[in-house]
Order: sequence, then structure tokens, then C-alpha cells
Amino acid sequence: MNPTLFDLTGKTAIVTGGGSGIGKSISLLFGARGARVYILELNKEAGESAAEEIRQQGGQADCFACNISSQAEVMVIFEQIHQQAGGVNIVVNNAGVAHVGNIEHTSEQDFDRICQVNIKGTYNCLLAAVTQMKQIGGGVILNMSSIAAVLGLPDRFAYSMSKGAVQTMTYSVARDYLNDNIRCNCIAPARVHTPFVDGFLSKNYPGREQEMFEKLSQTQPIGRMARPEEVAALALYLCSDEASFITGTSYPIDGGFITLNT
Repeated sequence: MNPTLFDLTGKTAIVTGGGSGIGKSISLLFGARGARVYILELNKEAGESAAEEIRQQGGQADCFACNISSQAEVMVIFEQIHQQAGGVNIVVNNAGVAHVGNIEHTSEQDFDRICQVNIKGTYNCLLAAVTQMKQIGGGVILNMSSIAAVLGLPDRFAYSMSKGAVQTMTYSVARDYLNDNIRCNCIAPARVHTPFVDGFLSKNYPGREQEMFEKLSQTQPIGRMARPEEVAALALYLCSDEASFITGTSYPIDGGFITLNT
């Protein structure tokens, strides 16, 4: 492979929720491809651990503890990063929370929590990213949506609602900032094997984790869940200069789920 393909050398990348799961895989890969990575994490310990892993591999990384639902906090941290790095070139809005339940099993507290993190948190980081990128002549924003944004999945009422919002925010930002050289896309994964999946199985199916893991895997037409590294590879492409003609698009990475289940 051409070693210059998907090269992020000289780029500054912010990854929210970059301390675990998909976010960690994106952080590690971006660091390996030369980006200076800033991880924004509610779990500071997890974020610091991921940043240290990048540094151990010869990359550049730092972590900021951040509650993305606080606009004031987000704006201050983005400005600190801007001052340190001289500009923010890439922002990956990966941080989010899940909820299992239909509308009757979604409390007001559940609904508000999903809105605060998945919708308002993404909005806050989009606002900060656009503000920073306009100052340096452009950049790339990648949001984490889900197949739940386009399909009626059972027991995912609030989560689906929030990811639909993320997807339409993506389209709006892409359209509004074409002339500012800001690209904005989103990725829509199906089920990915992350610590969340393991925790869900442990909590709800004690002693039957492996059985239920296989059952969930088989709901994907391809016969398995995605690996975080596979989502990270798509993220790398969309945030690289090789994808400079792509904006305002949602990319499923779903093992055939949308097409073969409908």
C-alpha cells in the first residue's frame, strides 16, 4: 500500500469518547497514521490510558476530561486545544450513550439523558468544531450515527430518535458550511462488539453470555458483529484527504443489515 495513503501527519484530531470501544479504535488508528490526537472523555482514566497507548506506539496524544453535554465546558476545551495545536483539523463525534426500551419503557429521565449526551453533546461539539475550523480554512467532521436512525429496531425508541437527530445534523452542517471548506459525514454501524455489548450481556443474561453473544451475532446477515477496528478504518478514510470529495453522506457499516433485512 502506498504509505502516503490515509496519512494524517500534521493534522490535529479530536475524538470524543475516545477511551473505549469504537472511539478508542479510532483514536489509536489516527495516532498511528500521524495525527495529533486529543481524546475527550467523561471517564478520564480510560481516556488517559488510550492516550498513553498512542504515545507508547510513537504517536502524539493527550486527554481532556469533558462532559460534552456542557456547552461551556466543550467550548473552553476546544479553545485550549486550538491554542496548543494551532487549529483543529478533524473532529470525530463518537461519544454517546445507549438505552434499551420502547416508549412505554423510556422514562423522562432516560429520555433526557439520551437527549443531553447524544443530541446536545453532538450539537455542542459541532458548534465548537465549526467555529474552530472556519478560523483555519476548513476541516473534517465525522459523526457517529447508527442503523437505528433509518430502521425501526425493537426497543430502541430513544436511542433511534437521537441517532436520527445526529444524521440530520450531519446533513445540515455539510450543506451550511460547503463554502467554508468543512466536510461533514456520519457513519451508521450495526451491532459492534464493544465493552457495552459485553456489559449488557453480563447484566441481562448471567451465565448465558456466550449463548446470547452468538444469538446477537447471527442477527447480522454476515454472521457476526463488526469489530471496532473495522469502523475505525472507515473513519480514517472519511477523515483523510482521499475522501475530499465526500460530504453530507451517511455510511452504513452493517454487515448487510439494512439491505438484506428489508
